[in-house]
Amino acid sequence: MSSSSNSNRDFDIVLWGATGYTGRLVAECLTQQSPPGIRWALAGRNEKKLESIRSEIGAKSVPILLGDSNDVESLDRLAKRARVVCTTVGPYARYGSSLVGACARAGTSYCDLTGEAHWIRKMIDAHEETARDSGARIVHCCGFDSIPSDLGTWVLQEHAIEKLGGPCDEVRFRVMKMKGSFSGGTFASMQNLIEEAKRDPTIRKTVMDPYGLNPKDRRRGLDGPDVMKPARDDNFGWTAPFIMGAINTRIVRRTNAVLDYPYGADFRYSEAIATGRGLKGRLGAIAITAAMGGLAASMAIGPLKALTARLRPKPGEGPSKEERERGHFSIELLGTRNESGSSGSAKVLVTGDRDPGYGATAKMIAQAALCLAEDDLHVGGGSWTPASAMGSRLVERLNGVGVTFSVQ
Repeated sequence: MSSSSNSNRDFDIVLWGATGYTGRLVAECLTQQSPPGIRWALAGRNEKKLESIRSEIGAKSVPILLGDSNDVESLDRLAKRARVVCTTVGPYARYGSSLVGACARAGTSYCDLTGEAHWIRKMIDAHEETARDSGARIVHCCGFDSIPSDLGTWVLQEHAIEKLGGPCDEVRFRVMKMKGSFSGGTFASMQNLIEEAKRDPTIRKTVMDPYGLNPKDRRRGLDGPDVMKPARDDNFGWTAPFIMGAINTRIVRRTNAVLDYPYGADFRYSEAIATGRGLKGRLGAIAITAAMGGLAASMAIGPLKALTARLRPKPGEGPSKEERERGHFSIELLGTRNESGSSGSAKVLVTGDRDPGYGATAKMIAQAALCLAEDDLHVGGGSWTPASAMGSRLVERLNGVGVTFSVQ
């Protein structure tokens, strides 16, 4: 369902934040992957930096638009010229709210890379009704968090419904292999979330609620708090907490809720890192859990924060091209169905041929933007998830660019 109100815009896609580390990678993807006829533009505050990026990526004919995150009128003008706005400017809780509002008012579809659950909740509450009325499709979490989780579960459940006679009651997402690193922007977003949670207890409550992103009348289910310690899994051996599970699980549960429970009202979902069996697997799980605790402490405790801040990459910094190309990930999703007469299991493998947070993420959000701009999607305006908005269309696109979803 395309929004008729924005069919005559100047641009199909406007990329906001192209001068940032991740934004530049997304600009490269749009340059390389956009089909003929796609009209897209680079947007941001600094014209000279945008011109430099445009030259570096070989896109000299791509227009440049100027705006400012703190200038609502400039964002309104920008949103009215685009069918889709794709933004990489985080922390989104600090810099992104006005842009979501501008898109909701203008009937402009929107996608981002946020992993900030409390901010997503705030944006849904503030703009859902406006977006529904205008036709704007607002889609958060279009990167490594949370496309492998959300689309992987969607693919698995579609297969289960066809082959097992109904959806799986439980899906377990397990990271099998992963090589990548953080950029300065990711650290900035994590730091901002910690600081906001310290100031506002309601933010912590939202972040901790397993169903915190569901519609208000559907914040219930069988899943409890995230497991934050080593655990045993009959199918995968030892597991450790997965840092992105805190947002991914909420997105998967929201997909189920906004689509009226195609996975079932009692659907259960969890995420973890598989570390293997035996003593080696147990020690690996303990080490990863300890590292996660150390990272959280280094960003929350004053003296540690000051000491470690100098060691982290700054915003705008990230892994080199060689490091991104050496990166990769492999994730297994295992679903089980226990209904009488139609029990069984299903497995989906999700893989990426670049580092997950940047090389693969840039491809994911670029394809999400193209999907929102080009494809005939069967949803109208409102706050969606990648799977609920784009489903099979986005799976097909990603399978063609090195982020693959395959039923095992």
